Amino acid sequence: MRREALYLADMLEACDDLSEFVEMTSLQDLPLNKLVRSAILQQLMVIGEAAARLPKEFRDKHSDVEWARISSFRNRIVHGYFQVDWSLVWVAATEEVPVLRQRIAEIIAQL
Repeated sequence: MRREALYLADMLEACDDLSEFVEMTSLQDLPLNKLVRSAILQQLMVIGEAAARLPKEFRDKHSDVEWARISSFRNRIVHGYFQVDWSLVWVAATEEVPVLRQRIAEIIAQL
C-alpha cells in the first residue's frame, strides 16, 4: 500500500493543476470548452480517489477534512458523468479545492 504522503502529494499536484485549468475559462464558458472541462473533472477525480485510498486511521486523525464528501463527489463525477452539474463542479474547483489545497499542504508539513 502506498504511504499517505504519496496520496497527499497526488492531491496537492491535482489541486495545483486544477487551479491552472480554471484560470483558462469561466463558469459561463465552461460548457464550450471540452478540453478544460475534461481536465477539471480528471483532477477532481484524482483528488477524490486519493482521498478514498487514505487509511481510515489517517482520515480519522485529520477529521477536519471532509474525506467522505471528497470521495463521494468523485463517485458522482465518475458514475454520473452524463448528468454533471457544472455549477457544482465550478464551486468545487474554484472555492473548495483552494481551501483543501492549503489544508493538505499543512498536513504534509506535519508529516
